[in-house]
Amino acid sequence: MDIRLIALDLDGTLLDSQKRLSSRNRQALTECLERGIHIVPTTGRTVSGIPSVVRELPGVRYAITTNGAVVEDMKEDLTLSECTIPWELALKILKIIDQYHVMYDPYIERRGITEPRFYEHLTEYGLRPELQEVVRMTRDVYPNIIEFLETCRKPVEKINLFFPEIEERTKVRKVLEEIDGIIITSSMPMNLEINAPGATKGGGIRRLAEHLGLKREQTMAMGDGENDFSMILEAGIGVAMKNGRPDLCKAADYITDTNDEDGVASAIYRFVLEAEL
Repeated sequence: MDIRLIALDLDGTLLDSQKRLSSRNRQALTECLERGIHIVPTTGRTVSGIPSVVRELPGVRYAITTNGAVVEDMKEDLTLSECTIPWELALKILKIIDQYHVMYDPYIERRGITEPRFYEHLTEYGLRPELQEVVRMTRDVYPNIIEFLETCRKPVEKINLFFPEIEERTKVRKVLEEIDGIIITSSMPMNLEINAPGATKGGGIRRLAEHLGLKREQTMAMGDGENDFSMILEAGIGVAMKNGRPDLCKAADYITDTNDEDGVASAIYRFVLEAEL
């Protein structure tokens, strides 16, 4: 088995429930990097939201961000591919969801755009302290999100939504499913994520593998959420976390331990490092 690229979701997968990288997971990643195996953070976050403890591991060069909307070479600060929502469509979506009790932020040029009524009330929208820290690190605050987009007119990588009530989330998802030209996924129970068609983690893996001259069989992916389905199906080996969605676990080639039990390391040693011995 010649795995040369490992795509890793962050939240609920590589990172534990406190958003930390365990020493065992770090050791497994380091051993892979020393063997020339690409470790690729593959996340709904922007590149600035990738924890430095992951981003700065020697040898980590590529990232698939905002659910596959962007594939980038972090070493060269170079965008390899983009798949974005036209600003006009994003504006239409924002005006629709603004009618509901939901916190929203479009991602533009690698940054989340927010406004005070959301940024100053993160707890109200169900964000735990560790997630609030990520939000504060990756958002820029403007007086009004919709007015900002009307003025800048730039394509949107992703629109992120957080709901304080699951009933409101269900209602908004039904409304969004009537809109052409977008795909809707989720990475946690109280959020929704809106991307352009083709902006999937699986599509990001495929484009990066082509860039690196790798075959599908040389790729491996691990995840836990709805937005990980495409990469679990795309990769040569698709691994689901034991804490992942039941339907994702059913679709995966293998189920590893939970994110609080170093499940990433367990799968890497099983399929990559020990397989090389």
